[in-house]
Amino acid sequence: MSIADSPTRRWEHFEHAADMGVRGIGPTREAAFEEAAVALCATITDPALVRPVVLIEVSCHASDIEFLFVDWLNLVIAEMSARRMIFSKFEVTILDGHLHGRLWGEAAVPDKHHPAVEVKGATLTELKVFQGADGLWIAQCVVDV
Repeated sequence: MSIADSPTRRWEHFEHAADMGVRGIGPTREAAFEEAAVALCATITDPALVRPVVLIEVSCHASDIEFLFVDWLNLVIAEMSARRMIFSKFEVTILDGHLHGRLWGEAAVPDKHHPAVEVKGATLTELKVFQGADGLWIAQCVVDV
């Protein structure tokens, strides 16, 4: 689990057979998406090892918030693969089914980041995006590792 600036923002991993569940929790949908992206990258390496020095911007659209979440995580995975980068900081805005994301990270360096696994993709397994009774948003799914 992350050490967050606020007790209302955090990320978690959850068990799922051979794969890994990622969960983001925050006061807004956007914050939950951001924290889930940190959880995604934390399956690969300790986010504290990743300097947020390069900014990449992405966008996607989906009519359903849960599909938008999976698309978001898959964009992060695609950018990591295509650019050979790892990310540690995220900013998301969502408006009318459109997501604009900002990802900060650096080139992946095996000797520095000690990658544990390769994340292949976000799945629909355990997919949920909802606001809990405490007012916090939760965004989660299982990623294929």
